[in-house]
Amino acid sequence: MAIPDKHAPRLINKGAAGRPARPPSGNVLIGQSGGPTVVINQSLVGIVQEARRHPEVFGRIWGARHGVAGILRDDLLDLDRETDANLERVALTPAAALGSVRKKPTREECLALFETLRRRDVRYLFYIGGNDSAETANIVLECARNENYPIRVIHVPKTIDNDLRVTDHCPGYGSAAKFVAQAFIGDNLDNRSLPGVKINIVMGRHAGFLSAASVLGRQFKDDGPHLVYVPEVAFDEHKFVQDVLAVHEKLGRCLVAVSEGVHDAAGVTVAEKLAARAERDAHGNVQLSGSGLLGDHLAGLVKAALPKARVRADTFGYLQRAFAGVFSGSDAEEARLVGVEAVKYALKETSGTVVLKRVPGPRYKCVTALAALEDVAKVTRALERRYINKAGNNITPAFLEYAGPLAGPLHPVGRLKGM
Repeated sequence: MAIPDKHAPRLINKGAAGRPARPPSGNVLIGQSGGPTVVINQSLVGIVQEARRHPEVFGRIWGARHGVAGILRDDLLDLDRETDANLERVALTPAAALGSVRKKPTREECLALFETLRRRDVRYLFYIGGNDSAETANIVLECARNENYPIRVIHVPKTIDNDLRVTDHCPGYGSAAKFVAQAFIGDNLDNRSLPGVKINIVMGRHAGFLSAASVLGRQFKDDGPHLVYVPEVAFDEHKFVQDVLAVHEKLGRCLVAVSEGVHDAAGVTVAEKLAARAERDAHGNVQLSGSGLLGDHLAGLVKAALPKARVRADTFGYLQRAFAGVFSGSDAEEARLVGVEAVKYALKETSGTVVLKRVPGPRYKCVTALAALEDVAKVTRALERRYINKAGNNITPAFLEYAGPLAGPLHPVGRLKGM
């Protein structure tokens, strides 16, 4: 599926007569930010190894401990000390090897940050993360321009939420989608063995891509999840209960996927209503994944309507982000690719964010492009309405064509005859 023309990446900061500006010589600094993923370190290793191929431009290669927080403290790792063999082990290791952070720098902090950059002669900053990280990279770039500090800032995408604009999809999503799909395969088998109602709360604050991935593991006609609720459609608790009752009456059981960010018609999340004191991070986001309140609440509604049924709820929580041993091969390859391509773009452009573009054709293939940071920063992308059924409680077959290649092969399931 190609990116619509209105979302076409805008290449930026060319030199005179449209030629790329000559790359300045200087040191490299890499940071990781936001929620970890299984393949985020593939991007880190891709940046380091590609930068090593250009010693005529790049000097020292530094890694910031915990993103901008580490830069502010001048707490940097010397990545030149790493062997290729150890880097390859790190690439296969889940979560942020440099440590992550959720911090949006103020202007005053940006000025302090530049002191570290100047002292270390950093002319290339690669920041790996999601839309909040793209916003941070954009803030740093704007401050650098205001201070006339010559630096190239490249945002390297990652997020299991798959909610970055412009790009076809995000590194990290495919592996998390595979985890969710396989978790639902197992839960569906459990639910079929001991019938009842099972509700799983899946990550997804504003976008339902990860909850939608729960349908990828369906292999038989009656497989769950039988109902899927995403933030793109207003959530009605009464309708939810009626949907569950209808499925339970038909199948004698019901498996449900619910995004943590489901909200009412006014846009207020159910989880936020339930939380007595909603905690927020530095970017203003309400913490939705830290408790089982939403699942327990929805299970209670169903239990009241089906008092004799076996009703349970689980919150997948952080397990989705960095579950060791469950990763998508194409996701790992693309995470490495965007790291490598980020360095190449830094050499021939100035600043921006790497995006993936799907090439139309019978076989799945993606290429990269460089987009403007402001096109990706902060604002999220929603799950397209064509991927959601008219009733707003399930996912359409079109989504399988989109997400199937990203998650890759899933665990096969067999059934005894007559069961």
